[in-house]
Amino acid sequence: MEGLKRLDKNRLLVPKGYISGMRVDGIIYVDENLEKYLEKDAIRQVANVATLPGIVKASIAMPDIHTGYGFAIGGVAGFDLDEGVISPGGVGYDINCGVRILRSNLTKEEIEKYIPELVTTIYYNVPSGVGSSGKLKLSQQQEKALLKKGALWAVEEGFGEREDLLYTESAGHLEGADPSIISDKAYERGKAQQGTLGSGNHFLEIQYVEEVYDEDIAKKLGVFQNQVTVMIHTGSRGFGHQVCTDFIEIMHKAIKKYKIEIYDMELACAPVNSSEAQDYLSAMKASANYAWANRQCITHWTREAFMKVLGMSPKELGLSLIYDVAHNIAKIEDHLVNGEKKRLIVHRKGATRAFPPNHTELPDKYRDIGQPVIIPGDMGRASYILIGTERAMTETFGSTCHGAGRVLSRHQAIKRAKGRSIKKEMEAKGILVMSAGRETLAEEMSEAYKDITDVVDVVHSAGISRKVARLRPLGVVKG
Repeated sequence: MEGLKRLDKNRLLVPKGYISGMRVDGIIYVDENLEKYLEKDAIRQVANVATLPGIVKASIAMPDIHTGYGFAIGGVAGFDLDEGVISPGGVGYDINCGVRILRSNLTKEEIEKYIPELVTTIYYNVPSGVGSSGKLKLSQQQEKALLKKGALWAVEEGFGEREDLLYTESAGHLEGADPSIISDKAYERGKAQQGTLGSGNHFLEIQYVEEVYDEDIAKKLGVFQNQVTVMIHTGSRGFGHQVCTDFIEIMHKAIKKYKIEIYDMELACAPVNSSEAQDYLSAMKASANYAWANRQCITHWTREAFMKVLGMSPKELGLSLIYDVAHNIAKIEDHLVNGEKKRLIVHRKGATRAFPPNHTELPDKYRDIGQPVIIPGDMGRASYILIGTERAMTETFGSTCHGAGRVLSRHQAIKRAKGRSIKKEMEAKGILVMSAGRETLAEEMSEAYKDITDVVDVVHSAGISRKVARLRPLGVVKG
């Protein structure tokens, strides 16, 4: 903690002099309770980002911060379009890893006895696990259409309703995706994985609303006490990973070409207006569209599983989308910098948009309350629905946390779980879990993460998002 200064109970300052070359301060949203988890390497990554050309205001990190590739996970940074850069390390390998939540007409009491059958049916209906292949076998022509249209492609192919697009960030697709610059290897990895959950921290969870904090906003979101919800957390799978891999190599050449001095090769970047950066942006948009199509297909198969097990119609189930958010992405947005409205490229790496009421990107239904924010926790504790605020727009480029944040590496977690049955420990808590492998459950056990409640309390207290409801898991499908 040497060299850091506490600004208030929720924020630490990483001052410009923390390392040489910092153009702006670093600000980490963390209280004294979570301070003990701060890694020296993650603090250094916040400082490293502050050295990048064209960065404005501050290099920011959320309370779920931990060491990542390039940016710390939990990192947020805005760059001037004329003088700034784009860095794949500020988005990450799992481009548009994100989460969506569905509401239902069901209550916890109505479906508790069906949880084993629901979890089993979903497990077999939604492919998961390392290298899993999906039900969709796409030609390259179909894949190109998907990369341009995102979730719209999925809806046009019969996977869900057009209303789903209204409640998906960016309507489930980014304009400007260019399939022609995608490598053959990325196409090869992506063609079999569309409609798959994947592995690691990705999951599909049946939950119930344990507590409502703001009745008025919850009502507008269609959320009520004891209601059954479904949360889906996954991204662009091997496709996005390969796109990131391809462009990191390109960016390593770009820093030499444009004579950009960086303090960490993982922050390899290129000027926003360069061909390299624009090509990356187009490929990143294609990957983001892939991820939105992925979550949309999984949503459709989840609804099918509920209809099959419960013998109910779509109208009776009411499994409708509350919202879908991305938390590994770079977007061009308008923000105030020194009182002046500027267009910036905002990198969010393990951070979620938290836009305020009346923002133009919000669907009409949520215009007066702000953007729904979905924060998944670990599979044994809780998750949260929050709402965006004006303060987030002022302080954090309209951003908040994205999850609990790891405190144990996957290797450390596996070591700690040796001799234990995480599956049985979960069942003892009343949570049924199915996974492609025992090792995944060990990697993802609750002890591997900060307590999500502690993380959410920081962003709520800081005013960069507000608590609406807490959700508890009933059944979990893991890769």
